[in-house]
Amino acid sequence: MQIVEYFTCDRKAHWLEQIKKCEWGAGQYLYQLLRENRFQEAVGEKSKVLMLTDGDALVSFCSYAEKDDIQPTELTPWIGFVYTFPAYRGHRYVGKLFEETVRLAETERVQDIYISTNHEGLYEKYGCEFFQMMTDMEGEPSRVYRLHVD
Repeated sequence: MQIVEYFTCDRKAHWLEQIKKCEWGAGQYLYQLLRENRFQEAVGEKSKVLMLTDGDALVSFCSYAEKDDIQPTELTPWIGFVYTFPAYRGHRYVGKLFEETVRLAETERVQDIYISTNHEGLYEKYGCEFFQMMTDMEGEPSRVYRLHVD
């Protein structure tokens, strides 16, 4: 398995089709943003889409972005669009993507990465700690977690 960054890879069309197979609504929104070349406009110019791949198969993906669905806020960067395909669940593969986000944050000298979610008990196993409740762009309450970068 390897981590591929969507914007710097040479097989964007292939990986875009793999993302399209995600049945989750936010995954479909990510697909739409990428297909329409609006992803970086929506979440920041330096933002990335990280994909854990197994050959030609997409195992898991997430974004490492300047902005997410909590706006406006001074908090940055964000891990978003976290998804693992059903056949690969239960192996903590997303942890490999989180390790990559920490590596990216270290190079940027960032001390904390944030995640907006409604899940409880999912991100804690990757070292994330509940930070606070915030309101997302649709006016809904969201749990915000913080992943501290050493």
